[in-house]
Amino acid sequence: MNKKTPNPIDVFVGSRVRLRRLMVGMSQEALADRLGVTFQQVQKYEKGTNRISASRLQAISDVFRVPPSFFFQDDDTAGATTGAGHDTGDVSTFVSSKEGLDLNRAFLKIEDAGVRKSIISLATALSKASELSGERAETAPEQRI
Repeated sequence: MNKKTPNPIDVFVGSRVRLRRLMVGMSQEALADRLGVTFQQVQKYEKGTNRISASRLQAISDVFRVPPSFFFQDDDTAGATTGAGHDTGDVSTFVSSKEGLDLNRAFLKIEDAGVRKSIISLATALSKASELSGERAETAPEQRI
């Protein structure tokens, strides 16, 4: 028997649920309790193997305090801020990582908009410097000792 392949939209919406859950530091069990389902059901939602109904999506939105549209948005601004070589999958992967979550949480605690802009400028400068040093390493002749 062939297993039914999840619909790509269901997988995407599920990944956004997981992303938001991780961003707020909530476990699958805690989300399941708030929704009145099992944590296994939350796992299936996040993998896209079970579709999320409209009423359930509204409940998830209420738990996370985001509009339902959040779960359908592909972060179009990510390409502009992270460079043309990165896609939104890279952003989702990073934000889902421990380092990404830690950085996000710390950044969100900074209330001064000027300080936030300075951090973005610093990160941009560091990434450009990293790219340049990588290019130099690729084009530099070998040095023998």
